Amino acid sequence: MDNNKTESKESAPEKFLRLLEIVRELRIRCAWDREQTLATMAKGLIEESYEVLDAVERDSAAELTGELGDVLVQVLLGAVIAAERGSGSIESIMDAAIGKLIRRHPHVYGDAVARDAAEAVANWEKIKRAERDESGYKSALDGIAQTLPALVRAEKLGRRAREAGVDWRDLRAVIAKVREELDEVEAALDSGSAADTVGEIGDAMLALANAPRFLDASAEDVLRAASAKFVARFRCLEDLARSRSLNLREIDNAQINDLWLEAKRSLQDE
Repeated sequence: MDNNKTESKESAPEKFLRLLEIVRELRIRCAWDREQTLATMAKGLIEESYEVLDAVERDSAAELTGELGDVLVQVLLGAVIAAERGSGSIESIMDAAIGKLIRRHPHVYGDAVARDAAEAVANWEKIKRAERDESGYKSALDGIAQTLPALVRAEKLGRRAREAGVDWRDLRAVIAKVREELDEVEAALDSGSAADTVGEIGDAMLALANAPRFLDASAEDVLRAASAKFVARFRCLEDLARSRSLNLREIDNAQINDLWLEAKRSLQDE
């Protein structure tokens, strides 16, 4: 029998328990697994989560199954390590997840009403705010992880500020703020202070990161799409340069700009 294949006769709970037992066994018998810590597990979880995202974006069902499995393994490894430290167990993790889901879906498990997704989200956010208050948070921005990717955190800070009643009026106000911050970047640059210039660039980036949400778009998705567009145009530029025996390191900025504009036109025509 191929041990790499899941036995089809097993139920989902049986498969889950078998996977958990394999993770526990590897923690004891595998030298590499024994060396893992919560910190290395967390890093692995982040990496595997990005690989899930990649599989989703490429619409690869086969890879998605494998990558989701890798995420599940990292979660179970974290539970096993936490249990060793006396700071949790797989049972307590599932209890917490079950409790949170039931508590935050009163329109399913309680008497609340949610006629559409918007109302369900509104209920969810209201309950989360109450939970933050019960946890002793003093600021509306408390509880937003500092370890989030900077772009995601910037947008989340803006959304949380908006819930608290502090936000720009509309997208044009955000754009005006970005222009104001860019003026301050130039002023700091003129002053000769690199530290001040970097700080002002950060302020401009923070404001701009919140612009997409005024169009119900994600800053992460917007930037990822822009990066993909840049990659396509750059590769086209490289192809154009090679076809004309041009060395990008040797030609001037005007020639590079002409190639870039040609690449843009070429891709628009496809």
